[in-house]
Amino acid sequence: MDGVFGNRVLLAPMAGVSDIAFRALCLEQGADMAFTEMVSAKGLSYANEKTRCLMRLAEGEERVGVQLFGHEPGTMAEQAAAIAADLGSALACIDVNMGCPARKIVTKGDGSALMRAPALAARIVEAIAGAVAVPVTVKFRRGWSEETGESAPAFAERMERAGAAAVCVHGRFAVQMYRGASDAGAIRRVKQAVGIPVIGNGDIRTADDALRMAEATGCDAVMVARGAEGNPWIFAQIKAALAGVPVPAPPAPAERIGMARRHAQLLQQREGRNIVRMRKHAMWYVAGLPGAAAARRQINECESLEDFERVLGELGHITSSN
Repeated sequence: MDGVFGNRVLLAPMAGVSDIAFRALCLEQGADMAFTEMVSAKGLSYANEKTRCLMRLAEGEERVGVQLFGHEPGTMAEQAAAIAADLGSALACIDVNMGCPARKIVTKGDGSALMRAPALAARIVEAIAGAVAVPVTVKFRRGWSEETGESAPAFAERMERAGAAAVCVHGRFAVQMYRGASDAGAIRRVKQAVGIPVIGNGDIRTADDALRMAEATGCDAVMVARGAEGNPWIFAQIKAALAGVPVPAPPAPAERIGMARRHAQLLQQREGRNIVRMRKHAMWYVAGLPGAAAARRQINECESLEDFERVLGELGHITSSN
């Protein structure tokens, strides 16, 4: 994405998922750049240390995108400027979340609720762009609902006029949450409507999915979200597909278990007692493996690195004997 990232394959900002350990592994496996979990502008304004921890850099992370959410232009701009000051040259961009459909976010007027308030959304982008020297990007959806119609192209145009350097479009309506299919046509129509780079997002679970999206939409980059959960190898596979070279084979069971163990170790080193967050990651890594059903029950009870090491080690013995 010339002028913004120079990157084509990105890890999406995912609450509770895109932590420092997961970003490190995805970057290691080929992601060009990663975004933090959603960071609350209001939380930062209250000097909330847990919120600030979301922006710690992963090992080998020279550049990071920080995703900020909120609905108050002044607070958003003030906290974006503080983030820029703290991260310095490591900050690639400030991404404004206007796409999260979660009820607890939307009911406060944040996330995808801003698609129903385009004038306010534009003021937020203008305020942040005026407060920081780094690019400001916006992530949003196809529109609010099928009943209200597709608004993404017009919304993207408005964000471009407000100063957005790039936009990321998820091809579902907000009320769909993650049901149904993501519409690549919506991303293509946004690409046709604006002159800034467009990132395509939604239903990228394989290298072929990414290649189809790129060909169908003309997007400048692809952003992987749920397709990377338990599968950081997807980034190398996508890059190969986009380059027209052979796609690496899927990881063997031993590789998946080995990566899960490394992930747990990284979380322990960087998150301490928060290693319980590893439960969902471990579930994703082991899905479909022999013995996974029994392992999942044990994973739900893991509370320490030793617990995860024991369960994953036992699963490794089962998969190696099959």
